Amino acid sequence: MKIIFKINYKSIWGQMLCICGGHELFGDWDPEKGQPMLYLGNDDWVLEMEVPQGLAFSYKYFVREANGYILWEGGQKRQLTNSDFEIMAIRDRWHPEHDPSRVMHSKVFTEVIMKPERLFTQTVKTKSSSIIRFCMRAPRVGIGFGLAIIGDGKSLGNWKKPILMGNKNYPVWQVDFDVSIQKFPLEYKYVIVDLATNLISDWETGHNRVLNEENTVVSDSLFVVNDENFNYPPNNWKAAGVAVPVFSLRSNESFGVGEFNDIRKLVDWCVKTGMKMIQILPINETVATHSWLDSYPYKSISVMALHPMFLHLPAMGKINNKTLQEEFDSIGNELNGLQQVDYVAVTRAKARYFKIIFDQNWEKVKKSTAYQLFFAENKEWLLPYAAFCRLRDLYKTSDFRQWEGFAVFDPTKIEDYCDPRQSYHEHIAVHYFQQFHLDLQLKEAVAYAHKHGVCLKGDIPIGISPNSIEAWTEPHLFNLNAQAGAPPDDFAFMGQNWGFPTYNWDEMARDDFAWWRKRLNAMEKYFDAYRIDHILGFFRIWEIPMDAVQGLLGYFKPGLPMNAGEIEDWGLWFDTERFTKPYIRGHFLYDFFGDYTDEVRLKYLNETDFGVFELKEVFNTQRKIYDYFSPDQTKTELDMKGITIRDGLLGLLNEVLFIKDPYATQSAYHPRIALHYTYSYRDLDEQKKDRLNELYIHFFYKRHEEFWKWHAMAKLPSIVASSNMLVCGEDLGMVPDTVPEVMHALDILSLEIQRMPKNPRIEFGHPSDAPYLSVCTTSTHDMSTIRGWWEEDRERTQRFYRHTLGHNDMAPYYAEPWVCHEIINQHLHSVAMWTIFPIQDLLALDGNLRWDETEKEQINVPANPENKWRYRMVISLEELIEADDYNSMLKGMVHIAGRDTDY
Repeated sequence: MKIIFKINYKSIWGQMLCICGGHELFGDWDPEKGQPMLYLGNDDWVLEMEVPQGLAFSYKYFVREANGYILWEGGQKRQLTNSDFEIMAIRDRWHPEHDPSRVMHSKVFTEVIMKPERLFTQTVKTKSSSIIRFCMRAPRVGIGFGLAIIGDGKSLGNWKKPILMGNKNYPVWQVDFDVSIQKFPLEYKYVIVDLATNLISDWETGHNRVLNEENTVVSDSLFVVNDENFNYPPNNWKAAGVAVPVFSLRSNESFGVGEFNDIRKLVDWCVKTGMKMIQILPINETVATHSWLDSYPYKSISVMALHPMFLHLPAMGKINNKTLQEEFDSIGNELNGLQQVDYVAVTRAKARYFKIIFDQNWEKVKKSTAYQLFFAENKEWLLPYAAFCRLRDLYKTSDFRQWEGFAVFDPTKIEDYCDPRQSYHEHIAVHYFQQFHLDLQLKEAVAYAHKHGVCLKGDIPIGISPNSIEAWTEPHLFNLNAQAGAPPDDFAFMGQNWGFPTYNWDEMARDDFAWWRKRLNAMEKYFDAYRIDHILGFFRIWEIPMDAVQGLLGYFKPGLPMNAGEIEDWGLWFDTERFTKPYIRGHFLYDFFGDYTDEVRLKYLNETDFGVFELKEVFNTQRKIYDYFSPDQTKTELDMKGITIRDGLLGLLNEVLFIKDPYATQSAYHPRIALHYTYSYRDLDEQKKDRLNELYIHFFYKRHEEFWKWHAMAKLPSIVASSNMLVCGEDLGMVPDTVPEVMHALDILSLEIQRMPKNPRIEFGHPSDAPYLSVCTTSTHDMSTIRGWWEEDRERTQRFYRHTLGHNDMAPYYAEPWVCHEIINQHLHSVAMWTIFPIQDLLALDGNLRWDETEKEQINVPANPENKWRYRMVISLEELIEADDYNSMLKGMVHIAGRDTDY
């Protein structure tokens, strides 16, 4: 079979266009073995080859520069289907590196929002031995609509009657015509038609498409025209969604916490209000201590297992013992009546239920086809997970380093440990049982959402717990001797220390980031989109030494620290003692400790010179200080004195100007972040301050830009391409200038928040300035709600009220419903593809539905490492569904903003 590839590409001198693909004739994806194309003139390139009959493979085009540099076209791999024709000619269009419409090919659209109700083929009958096939990749065609072609000649409807195309290979639409009755050049357009009437709903804009391939068409040939990008009329597709943690859902049927079963009711409410997306927080297993500390959803012990807390108990089965069942019903009603989630009480009660229902139903469940299929598909992670849970409870710690003979993971040993013949196997199998039901219940909720045109957006945490299955089974992938966090930002003045190990990216790259690809493939079973928590971590992570507690003593990794000579080139003589050791002087101790200063001098400090101090050895790291003041079984919570002294001592250790890099073979240093707030900086002379200021700006805002971009592009393309979910990045905080560039190139949606504008020169952003490929929102789980923020700073609120909302009078003391309405409305009318609102901010629109206790609506306080994640909707989903006036009002707002269109 002869195959002919044709493509139009505007090259410059020295460039060569080539094809590479998944067949040995096309290099097996090795660009060095790709097939070069012949330049015909007028920017046309061609490649003719003899290939085996019926050959099918994937391929892409790339440009080889004169210096050998390779530039691949953007988008997904192209697919060549097999053919019985003697000659197959293909006219392709070059895929640009960045194409905003490409996000429409994600499963959010192809499998949920725009998924056709039925698939069909469309072929025009012909007696000719030659066929021309028009193919158009267009996922953005609403339910009840179809794509059609119209143009010159009778076969294309004489510009009057559109010819419907088949969608069997959706999102590709195609139709075949008899070549013999076509006249070239051929002018045509694509249109969207109403399937019920076959009437045109929308014409594509712009000039007519023109095909002039008369010389390509011969007998016994198939000529494929692969068109791209339907030229839609003005106005991009937009939609709205709601953000709410699963644990925050409240229904009449839940057990003191939101459950997977409750997602169905939330879907019903979304349908009533025009919401198309539900965004949730991580739902992975976090049980490490069996205490409220495990309520932190971003510190998972497994990136594969789901949290048993989300199981809906009746769906697992009723307890045969009626008295016991009534007891659990009573406990559930009591817990469900609480304002907030009592994490410990809920998980303990549910754990009892799991054991009882396991003993009752396990023999039947384990023999079922559904369970056996689940176990076979997930055995690779299920065994280590179940063993970890059993050993955690047996040794009463999740720190696997204390597990005697199991401290070092041995897969053979764990296989034997999980052998069903072991006497304790029920303590292993109960975790299989729970995960089976979790998978079943979540998939049922997802299917229900998809059936109603609502997609689910998950959250992929940047880190894992140091005491987790992954740290235990694959320690080589992590730096377990360091902690990840974030530098100071609007969320936390002292920075954040998440306590996660950092990633060993070099090791992960050895198998093309298989760990990440496996993780995303597991997520894709349930989710249509995902939020990359702290996407900046793929550029660089804020790494904190293990002996530090606060984020201020961290540094960026990878980084380019400076040696003493380079620092001195900036005009700053490097005094190691003065710049790298805590600067503790008597004249400012009172500012730290107040009335306790004399006690601190005697008990915690040594005076090395007059007015010069150092911390005693037992208090010379933040970890030592924190452990000394941490409550245990013999201590109550710290009083104000204890907090003042503890925080003051921690602050003294932050009094450094440079931090030594732990990885450099020769001494090198990072400027301490936010050093301008230290007494160490304040006491420098003005000349040194000036030199240090210049160095600081260079180091944090210029020195690393291309360096971090390179590191991100070495990881993200492969990771992002491993799934077909829509990708959104949480790009908040100290954002390098190259981050938007990388996200733009990879079609990753940004996060836009009005009170955290990306432009440092303005106080408040305006939703109308958000880019199209973004998620625009009023708040996140790490922030106060609209109402909470409104009450935090009266002067700032007044500026917002005047300059952003456009009012000239005094701002109301509280964020009244009409104020929240204006703010929500601004966001709905944004050009952003998605506006996703926290449920708290949406309920703020109605004075009867919102919670009176505003401060309790904030889910997380990042500055507090011991935050309890317990927010729960004060109104039940059943009540919310029945709030007809409110739902109609919200749906009207969504409609007027153009966020509920068919396509």
